[in-house]
Amino acid sequence: MGRFNYDSVVKVEFDDRVLAHLQVVISQKLRRGEPFPFTWRNDPSTGDGRTTVWLHPNATIVYKYHGSRQPALNRAWLEALTQAANSTAGLYLVPEPEGPYTGEVLTG
Repeated sequence: MGRFNYDSVVKVEFDDRVLAHLQVVISQKLRRGEPFPFTWRNDPSTGDGRTTVWLHPNATIVYKYHGSRQPALNRAWLEALTQAANSTAGLYLVPEPEGPYTGEVLTG
């Protein structure tokens, strides 16, 4: 499990593969100077519910991965997450689409 740290206050764990997809989508949005909300469901051990943070180009974000290998990225999932991030609801985890891109390693 990797960890997403936001402004040294919010810390949440995601699977390394999920975190890698989130990093790509968040980085693309912030590189263009586009602030947006990011919402996730909390683990039942932390009270269930959900958390939303406002991501902006000046925020301090740390992606801490458990493993040392770059997880495989799914182009269709990146597109679905990007579509969510561009919506009025903002970024949230959508299920990984099945299809020919599952497990495809994308770089750069």
